[in-house]
Amino acid sequence: MVLTLSLLATTSANAQRSQWRNQVSITVQGDHRYITSNGIPNHQTGLFPNANNPNTIAPQQHAFKVPAKPSQASTITPLGLWPFGIATNGIPFDPGAMEFYKRDRNSGWQFEAMLGRINLGLDMNHAHVQPGGAYHYHGMPPFSVPSGNPNNQMILAGYAADGFPIYIKFGYTDPKDMRSPLKPLRSSYQLKKGTRPSGPGGNYDGTFIQDYEFVKGAGDLDQCNGRFGVTPQNPAGIYHYFLTDAYPFIPRFFRGKPDLSFMRRPPTDDHRPPPTGGFPPRPNHRDPNRPPPLRR
Repeated sequence: MVLTLSLLATTSANAQRSQWRNQVSITVQGDHRYITSNGIPNHQTGLFPNANNPNTIAPQQHAFKVPAKPSQASTITPLGLWPFGIATNGIPFDPGAMEFYKRDRNSGWQFEAMLGRINLGLDMNHAHVQPGGAYHYHGMPPFSVPSGNPNNQMILAGYAADGFPIYIKFGYTDPKDMRSPLKPLRSSYQLKKGTRPSGPGGNYDGTFIQDYEFVKGAGDLDQCNGRFGVTPQNPAGIYHYFLTDAYPFIPRFFRGKPDLSFMRRPPTDDHRPPPTGGFPPRPNHRDPNRPPPLRR
């Protein structure tokens, strides 16, 4: 039995009230996996626009390509301006907030959206909407976590931009043995000790992503919030990522090479997102090898 994020979702009250329905396609052709969707959630969402997010959910033309058999790179790649990946229900995992200390992206201090120190209008799914109407997750959607995980199965949440699979927080106690019981896996990131040396000053309290540091062995996962091991879809073993309860929530590094279909340009000074917005819409970058996106 294979559980995925889409199977655990409920019908969207928002989508029911509109003319749009969730559309998503995940296919493997040759050496690549193609994911297309209209970006409409297949579950209930919060109210958008709201006081801290002025944007309305709208259909998208998400079209992504990842390696069907991904490989680990010699060095890890920071998330930067990339979305991390795409969920099995066609909604992007996009943890990076476009909010910086004094609105200066060169300040070296980027706000962390998940802890509420800056209110970006996230709903009960840890998601909100970009100016172009793209609904996206900043953390693990609570609806995706079954109470007690009674089926003792790893839950496939989606695919990262480098092609490696993403799972909800449960992993095998022994990463080499699918017969071993599941447990919630812990991130190896911790708050730094002391005070910030520049910018906002004050104690490291999780307000900014720079408040955290990776401490090898502090948890179950590596710097990319993943590990190598067996999974229901890959019984011989594969590197895979996890969504976790604590920072980084969604991984902030790639173990492989992210595909250019996920890439977007940074905002320019004359197209700067509003303080409650998030990233501007992804440019209409088309790869001729990708299938056309789903349309409403």
